Amino acid sequence: MMLTSINNSFEQDTHDADANCDGPDLDFVYSDVDGYQNEIAELYSYTEFSEFQMNVKAFEDQMELYDLPPNWQKQDSASQRGIVMKLVDQLEVSDRSFRMQAARCILYLAQGCWAEVQSDEEQHQITRDNVLVLYQLGVFASFIDLLNMEIESACSPDIVAVKITNVTLVDSTDIRVILSVLYIITETIRDERERGSEDYRELADSFVQEINSPLPDGELLAVKLLGMITRFCSGAAPQFPMKKVVLLLWKVSLLGLGGMDVLKNLKNEYRLKVGLEPITEDTLEVTKCMRASSPPATATDILENQYPKRNFKRSLMKQRFLDEPEQIDMEMGGNEGQTNANNGSGNGGNGEEELSQYYRPYDDPSSSASTTSTANPNNQPSLTQPPVAVPPVQITARLPWTPKVRQKDIDQFLDISRNKFIGYSLIGDHESLAGLPQPIHEGFKTLQRHMYMSLADVQIKKEEDIARNPISTHEDEIKLTPAEVLYQAILPNLPQYMIALLKVLLAASPTSKSKTESINIMADVLPRKMPLTATQSTKLTVDIGRHKEIIVKAVSAIILLYLKHFKINHVYQFEFMSQHLVFANCIPLVLKFFNQTITEYVNTRNSIPLLDFPSCVIGEQPDLSGESFVYGGEMSDKSYSWRNVFSCINLLRILNKLIKWKHSRVMMLVVFKSAPILKKTLKVRHAMMQLYVLKLLKMQTKYLGRQWRKSNMKTMSAIYAKVRHRLNDDWAFGNDLESRPWDFQAEECTLRACVDRFNLRRYPEATQKCGNNGTAAQNAENAQQSNMMAGNNGCGNNGDANGYGNNGGGANGGHNQQQQLNDYGVEGGFPSDEILTHSDFAFFGHSGWWDRKVELTDYFKANYAVWLEEEVYNSQTDWDAL
Repeated sequence: MMLTSINNSFEQDTHDADANCDGPDLDFVYSDVDGYQNEIAELYSYTEFSEFQMNVKAFEDQMELYDLPPNWQKQDSASQRGIVMKLVDQLEVSDRSFRMQAARCILYLAQGCWAEVQSDEEQHQITRDNVLVLYQLGVFASFIDLLNMEIESACSPDIVAVKITNVTLVDSTDIRVILSVLYIITETIRDERERGSEDYRELADSFVQEINSPLPDGELLAVKLLGMITRFCSGAAPQFPMKKVVLLLWKVSLLGLGGMDVLKNLKNEYRLKVGLEPITEDTLEVTKCMRASSPPATATDILENQYPKRNFKRSLMKQRFLDEPEQIDMEMGGNEGQTNANNGSGNGGNGEEELSQYYRPYDDPSSSASTTSTANPNNQPSLTQPPVAVPPVQITARLPWTPKVRQKDIDQFLDISRNKFIGYSLIGDHESLAGLPQPIHEGFKTLQRHMYMSLADVQIKKEEDIARNPISTHEDEIKLTPAEVLYQAILPNLPQYMIALLKVLLAASPTSKSKTESINIMADVLPRKMPLTATQSTKLTVDIGRHKEIIVKAVSAIILLYLKHFKINHVYQFEFMSQHLVFANCIPLVLKFFNQTITEYVNTRNSIPLLDFPSCVIGEQPDLSGESFVYGGEMSDKSYSWRNVFSCINLLRILNKLIKWKHSRVMMLVVFKSAPILKKTLKVRHAMMQLYVLKLLKMQTKYLGRQWRKSNMKTMSAIYAKVRHRLNDDWAFGNDLESRPWDFQAEECTLRACVDRFNLRRYPEATQKCGNNGTAAQNAENAQQSNMMAGNNGCGNNGDANGYGNNGGGANGGHNQQQQLNDYGVEGGFPSDEILTHSDFAFFGHSGWWDRKVELTDYFKANYAVWLEEEVYNSQTDWDAL
């Protein structure tokens, strides 16, 4: 029966009219970014259409000034470089209008001189060539200087006082030009580097090195952009165009840190360095071979769709199979086959041959499944045709993942076995099997064969050794990788950055209410004059929806990218960022995002291809009407929105990373009633998205109760079939819970102490600044308790993720930092008179604390000899006990 459940999960549902199926599987392929043209088109809002002509006008006026024909392609290479150099010089003049005219000329060149071309391919080629010249002649650095000037001027009190009440597209005109040029250069170089272009190889390496190095003012470009987001959210600069800022931050981070391929190579490189075996299973590759499961049918679906065909009793059956309607027919056919087998007919009752008829096993890429797919392309069960005389098919009834087990699980297994069979335990012994029966020996060998040691385990053990033996254990030299440089740069203000990103994500969420929004992310999409006609209103409505989707896509990608790189670089960097995301209510925010009709969100295409760049400016433009909207929607060959599926998968991955192995956060999922929200997400027929949803359900299954598991056996089967198995994990039963409810708070506080110890030892100055700016780490208990209380009323009501100000920075930051130092025996920034423990040495032993001169008191000097005699010479140490 279990084998049947395993194979059912991989059975493809090809009946689109099935009540349990909302359509065919999505052909979405997860990757770092969408296609180049789509990424460039998403930079511009539809309301920016009129500004394209301003760029052409600026270029023509500039060419007239230079006494040159207004045609870029007619200029030779030397003349083109001379024009760019003149424009770069003009960027440094004091006259703002003259300076921005040169900036618009450069933007027109970066856009591919679209007024002179006849096709998208030609425009792309000119963009490619021009970006090469622009970067070589220092345009990128010049526009960074322009960006600094705009930030300084935009944040002046006078400007803010005037614009804070009513911000429109016009208020961000100049800064949008600057950000557009920076984005086009970054995205073009990233795309050419990914393609392996020979022309861009040296230039791309130089560019990556530049964005990973501090700017002349000492800040990283990524930190500068994060600062813009923070200022925007605080109300200091409400006219900043958030969409362009987060898009540029995403692409700068992606190019500087590296995408999925770089992450995979880095992980294996670091694992080999510490003596671990490289990872052979890649989630993206494995999920490509998976099939999406049919979602669990709701009672409404069953009544509406199955009641006319079957009796009422059958309609109210509980979930039993992954593809229930199709499976019922198979079950009936299977019973007939079984009867024939028992009667001596058929195939002689061979169970494997029966399975080969009715169930399609997991696609093993190494198996010879191609021969069978040719004979039966849809791989449908054939109950009428006699078996063909072909070699028997090898059924690979294996699961998609290799099972894993932790050292902690092996120790627990041995401890239980020793107490059961022998009656004693060996603390710290991981191998002794003396006196245990043979089956225990075999079980131990099986566990050892599947034991997995993660890179994080090695890093945590190293930190524990340093804390335990601070004098004898020396820390390895900190390698300045791009992730390490970024972490050191954002550490002083990391809580504020996380809060700002989540605020922007909340404002862009489709479930957020405009009345409660604390920030206006529509500043760079709303025109000064509101639309008058129905066509203009429709265009603006689509533009607003598209604008929000792009922001969600970029912010989710940024957070996930930082989490993954920090986790590989050092697990405590990842944990520090994770804790601040949790304190800023990231978990209820993501659940609130999914608390919508997710299938509609995935299939909603808020785009008008006729208005996307460069289609909106190349060739003859048709009249924009209702018919053109319909035509534009049909131009896409996809039945879903790429960016919306990408955003959903990113948010699910973020949620998994925040919650994995954290029982206190798993309980937050339970308290926020996330199970029904996540089950609705299973309706999206995409294997990778379903995998991450099932992982989240598996984490909390043991806490949901027997009745929930009994009523959701369909989902349980999907978890069993698709999620990696942890040996000795009783997720499906809920027996012997690892932690008691009252232990959850202690777990989070212990983790916080370890992270603080790591930061104080490695980055004492940055950590001190972080404390002075106000860190959410001090309010961990309050934040967790408020989150738990909010969850009692469900995610939809109190899971609003509106508690940023309370959990984040504030005026009490200095007091919090002082309280933190007091907790570790530090008063006034210096160790107190109490005896320091090993962990205290870990805090201060590497931070220069002991280099300070200490004035001993007269009382200490007078009684030192007595103390030495009593506490040192006459003290007997029981070394065996130690």
